[in-house]
Amino acid sequence: MSEVLRIVLVTGRPGSGKTTAVRRLAGRLADLRPAGFYTEEIRCGRVRQGFRLVDIREGRTARLAHVTCGPPHVGRYGVDVHGFEAFLDALQWQDAPVVILDEIARMECLSPRFPGFLSEVLARAPVVVATRALRVPEPARRVLARFPHELLELTPANRDAVPGQLEAWVRSRLPWAPV
Repeated sequence: MSEVLRIVLVTGRPGSGKTTAVRRLAGRLADLRPAGFYTEEIRCGRVRQGFRLVDIREGRTARLAHVTCGPPHVGRYGVDVHGFEAFLDALQWQDAPVVILDEIARMECLSPRFPGFLSEVLARAPVVVATRALRVPEPARRVLARFPHELLELTPANRDAVPGQLEAWVRSRLPWAPV
């Protein structure tokens, strides 16, 4: 990975471990108090019912999508656009040395405010690690095109090593941070 860029996007097939990688990264960077969010599944037994957002710093949660929500829908999940936007509004990321976003994909891009939020984070955060879908929706694609970034594809062969690689990458961009 490059030594000059401050944004890395982790991509890969659904189920490749993108969320697991950034959750592990957040744990490895706990001393830096990273900000941002990750998503996790909402399950009823063995059946996935939707997705919730988890604030990395505060532990606060909010529903992103559920089979009982909507419209709008992505697949069988209705997306709670207003809840997502309220979650973003409350996210305290401005003083964080690293911001982690999971993920840049169709559900998030249903929010008309998400591209502006993404643009602000990419412009102002010292270091950003984000996951993104293989196919990025147009509103986010336009934002990402304005910011130089690394693209790291997660595969079965590299997924166990990626959290450590990302930790080293982040710390190398923060010379004042403990190593």
